[in-house]
Amino acid sequence: MASSTSSSLSSCGEDEVNDRVSPDWAKYRCHIERRGYRLDTVRDVKDYYRHHCSKIEKEGLHVYLSGYHRVLARSDEDALCRDIGLREGLFRATRCSDGTKVMVKAVHRDSRELDIIRYVSAPTQRRDPTNHCIPILDLIDAPQDDLCFIVMEEWSANMFPEAPVSLGCLMESLRHCIEHIAFMHRHRIAHLDISPRNFLTDYNGRYACIDYELSRRVDEVSCPRILYSRGSEIPPEAEHGQLSNPFMIDVWALGVLIFRACELAEFHVPELMRLAEPMLHENPDKRPSAASVLKEFQRIQATMRKTLHGRHIAP
Repeated sequence: MASSTSSSLSSCGEDEVNDRVSPDWAKYRCHIERRGYRLDTVRDVKDYYRHHCSKIEKEGLHVYLSGYHRVLARSDEDALCRDIGLREGLFRATRCSDGTKVMVKAVHRDSRELDIIRYVSAPTQRRDPTNHCIPILDLIDAPQDDLCFIVMEEWSANMFPEAPVSLGCLMESLRHCIEHIAFMHRHRIAHLDISPRNFLTDYNGRYACIDYELSRRVDEVSCPRILYSRGSEIPPEAEHGQLSNPFMIDVWALGVLIFRACELAEFHVPELMRLAEPMLHENPDKRPSAASVLKEFQRIQATMRKTLHGRHIAP
C-alpha cells in the first residue's frame, strides 16, 4: 500500500486505506485488553444509565435512552456493547489501570489520519503549547489485518460545558481552535473538517481537536489544489467544483466556526464578527492566513482584557 505521506493531493476522493473501517470488535477484544484497555460491555452501559438516568421519569426513559434501552434487557453482561450513536469504527472503553474512560478508533495502518496523528502526537509537537490535538494515550497495532487502534481520552461531546457560557469560556475555546489550526498550517497540514463537533472540552478549561480522517499534508513548494466535497463546511469555490487551496478551505470553516460558537454561547461580539468576515470572503485568495487570524484574535483578546479593567474573562 502507498504511504499516506505520499498520497496524491489532486482530489479529496477516498482510496482504500483512507476509507472508514468497520472492524469485528470482538476479534480484537483480547488484543486491546492486553494493552490495558477494556472495551465497554453490557454491564458498563447498564451502570452508566443507572448512574445518569436514575432521575428520569419512566415515561421518558425510552426516548432518552434512544438505542440503549434494548441493552437493559440483555442478560449477558460481559458481552461487548457498542454505542450505536457512534460510527462503527469507534468504541468506548476503560483504561484498566485507573478507570479512565477512553475512546478507541480503528483506522488503516497506512491511512493519512494515522500518519498525521503520529506526527502531531510526537513528543516534539506535544511540547508546542499551540498544539491542541486530543491527547493520544496509545496506538495499538494489528498488522495482520492492516489496522491500528487509536486510543484517546474521551472528552465531552460538545464544544462548551452546559449553559450559561461565560465570555471567557467562549474566548478560550476559540483561542484553542484558532491556535491549533495555525499550528497545523505551520506544519503544512490542512485539517479539512473544522466544525464545533470536532472541538471538544474536558470541562476543565482545555479544548482539543479530533477527527483527522480528511486531513492532508500539503507540499510546501507546490501547495497543490484539491477537489473538496466531504467536510462539514464547504466554501463557495469547492461548491462550484473548483480546485481549492486546502488552507483556505480551513480558514473558511474556521470563520463559520467563530460565528457558530458565538451563537451557541449566545454572545454577540462585534470584534469576532469583524474577525470572521474576511475569513468568509468568496475569493479564497483574499482570505487571511490562519497565522494572521491568530495574531488578530490575540490582539482582540488582549484589548478585551484591558477594556474590562480587571473583570475576569478567563474561564
